[in-house]
Amino acid sequence: MIVVAGESLIDLLVGLDGAVEAAPGGGPYNTARTLGRLGRPVAFLGRLSTDRFGVLLRFGLEVEGVDLSLAVATDDPTLLAVAELDAAGGATYRFYGEGTAAPGLLVSDVPDGLPPTAEALHVGTLGLVFEPMAATIEALVATASPDVLVMADPNCRPTAIRDASAYRARLDRILGRVDVAKVSVDDLAWLDSGAGPLDATRRILDRGPAAVLVTDGPRPVRLVTARGVVELAVPAVPVVDTVGAGDAFGAGFLAAWTGAGRGRRDLADHEALASATQFAIEVGTRTTTRAGAEPPSLAELEGVAGLW
Repeated sequence: MIVVAGESLIDLLVGLDGAVEAAPGGGPYNTARTLGRLGRPVAFLGRLSTDRFGVLLRFGLEVEGVDLSLAVATDDPTLLAVAELDAAGGATYRFYGEGTAAPGLLVSDVPDGLPPTAEALHVGTLGLVFEPMAATIEALVATASPDVLVMADPNCRPTAIRDASAYRARLDRILGRVDVAKVSVDDLAWLDSGAGPLDATRRILDRGPAAVLVTDGPRPVRLVTARGVVELAVPAVPVVDTVGAGDAFGAGFLAAWTGAGRGRRDLADHEALASATQFAIEVGTRTTTRAGAEPPSLAELEGVAGLW
């Protein structure tokens, strides 16, 4: 089973005309839904509100077959994100999290740590920002079994990060146990503003991961390992918006990797890494052709390179 730990929230998507649409979201939530849609056994570890938005979030996970045995129910209201969409479909986020459900995840909510069936752990986005959730997830990473592959997607949201130094310090600690990191060029520019994208990526690689996957919108994805850099093309598609595309990309990689029976011991296989990354590109790209975080299903990807 893949465990995805972190936040769920409601995205209030604000279009150029001012129209507002509410949609389930949150990086870990989107990742868990995508993995479920891709047919992988996955559990969501986080807090879900009992309010109407929380019921909607819970349903969105259940319908994709996501295991909710690690989800914690709470009467705290659902975390809200206001996402203003630009003409290219990109989103700028502001978060309203004080006293809401997601940030309150405690170590005591997962007293036994990851279940023994966990083969991979995915963390990131606001799960590494809001307290006490961030400290809880850091502890989960630190105590993960040596057999568990850990993937992190910082998916940095500067408007939500009050203490940038503390955030970077936590990320550094977590990266010491991370096997695969997924970052965007925007993440790199914020995390390491004094370095170019490749230098910043290599600094992440030096902290511990075996591979770093760098996304750059419609430009090629870079797979960076100790062996060097491989660029993988991103197909041109009509983009509706980019909401959830990065989350779908990360889920696509984990789905391809674990679906092929691979784990931590296989991370030296460069061809396998490239194959899983190619599949991730397909999943992420197809998500951009639809409004909101709506990734493709496994059936839609029949015959795609990297499918296990």
